[in-house]
Amino acid sequence: MKVLAVTGYKPMELNIYKPDDDRIKYIKAALESRLVGFIEDGLEWVIISGKMGVEQWAGEVALSLRESYDLKLAVIPPFEHQDERWPEHIQHVYQELISSADFFRPLYKGRYSGPYQYRTCNQWLIDKSDGCLLLLDDEFHGSNRYFYQETQSHADDYPIYLITPSDLEDAVEDIRMTNPDYWE
Repeated sequence: MKVLAVTGYKPMELNIYKPDDDRIKYIKAALESRLVGFIEDGLEWVIISGKMGVEQWAGEVALSLRESYDLKLAVIPPFEHQDERWPEHIQHVYQELISSADFFRPLYKGRYSGPYQYRTCNQWLIDKSDGCLLLLDDEFHGSNRYFYQETQSHADDYPIYLITPSDLEDAVEDIRMTNPDYWE
């Protein structure tokens, strides 16, 4: 697999409202663990639409992995200025991502004009990637359900990799175990 699409929940769907919430650290650790495994198997590109939450965190992880691996990041938003109504700290992260990405291009010129732009973006990400990594809790589908539903029509030849709540618990435990105080 050379190209991986990554998506998941928005921060408010995870009840995350502050940029320093510890849960972000655990989500990033789970993302990094999975991405490193894919990189070691030949992954070259991570593609995201740049939505707030998991996609932005995945973008930040991909950029940090560029220091050690030959990994590229593409940000393909559904339309221009998708961040204009987002909280300021999330807008800042988005602007940093698009300025640091190896490739950036909105699918549609202009601002939001309808939900078809999101559907088209989901389909584009699926068409241009060899598989996807999705943060998903089977019992709670947020906005990521639309992407997940779209992948189901390609499930025969499109690998869908999940980060589940259990994977997040493993990331929490791994981080705790690296703390010397944990062992005392």
